[in-house]
Parts: sequence; C-alpha cells; structure tokens
Amino acid sequence: MNDFKQEDALVLFSGGQDSTTCLYWAKKQFRNVQTLCFSYGQRHSQEVENARRIAQMAGVPFRVIDTSVISQLAPNSLTDASIKMDEEKPADSYPNTFVPGRNMLFLTFAAAIAYAQDIRHLVTGVSEADYSGYPDCRDTFIHSLNASLNLAMDKHFLIHTPLMWRNKKEVWRLSDELGVFDLVRNETLTCY
Repeated sequence: MNDFKQEDALVLFSGGQDSTTCLYWAKKQFRNVQTLCFSYGQRHSQEVENARRIAQMAGVPFRVIDTSVISQLAPNSLTDASIKMDEEKPADSYPNTFVPGRNMLFLTFAAAIAYAQDIRHLVTGVSEADYSGYPDCRDTFIHSLNASLNLAMDKHFLIHTPLMWRNKKEVWRLSDELGVFDLVRNETLTCY
C-alpha cells in the first residue's frame, strides 16, 4: 500500500454508509481530509444536512455544491418524486434510480475543486462488487475517468475506491475495523 500520510484528500460525501466508511478510511490514509457533498435535487434532501453533521462529528471540512442541473438531464426516480422507484431491477435496462452521468459529473466537479486546492487524491464509495446495475460504478469506468481527468487538467489525480470489490457485509466489516461501526449504523442515512 502506498504511503499518502503527507498528502490531502477530497472525499465525495453523501453521509450514507458507504461514503462515511470511505471518510474514515481516508482519515487513516491521508494527512488532511475534506468532504464534498452534492445537492442535485435528490428526493432525499435530508442527505445533505446529515452529511454536514457527520463531517462535523469527524472533524473535517464540509462543502456542498449545487449540481441540481443533473435533475434536468434525464428522468429518474431519485430526482423526480412522481416516478415510483423500481422494486426490482428491470431485466432489460438500468433501474430507474440510475442518474445518467451522476458519478462522472460528481468526480469531475470534485477534480476541479481539488485542482484549485492542489489536492490530488479523490475518494469515492462506488462499488462493483455490490453492483446495482449502474455503469458509472464499474472499475473500468473509474480508471477511464481518472485518465481523462489527468489529461483534461494536466494533473496526476488518483481516484481511490476502497469499496470497489467489497460487498455490503465487507463494508460493514471495514467500518468495524475503522472503529466506526456504531457511528455508521446509528448516524448515517443511506439513500442512493
């Protein structure tokens, strides 16, 4: 494992189980950690306030940016309350909770903010092992976007995905190993 104890990181942060586990993972890996939350018109707007509270509990800076334009891009049940969420993943398409381009846009916004602060490490809680049918959670996508961001900004970003190959049971185990199992269980708000 690389030693990044003298470097800073920006965690993409929703205040849910996965991003909170990633936040505490990052606190163990990096010198300074900041969080970045996105307000994109999501149905569960209390996510943002919960994320703010958890970041404060963790003693890390919290920033929220308005990315509500995402809700105008394609109909989905996360940003349009009139669309009932799929009970099961459709056999021939993505679940209607899929927000096209969401992770790509979030990571691009995060990279621009990190660039301005000379931060090269981005941490996100995407997982291919617990794959929900979202193509922007795949390892190949993350590697591709990492290369594109480096080319676009002439920077050597590293996107860290500590949960990429972990299922939910393994994410719970990691939160326990990090000493935050109870915090994750009692304080997080997991939506999407």
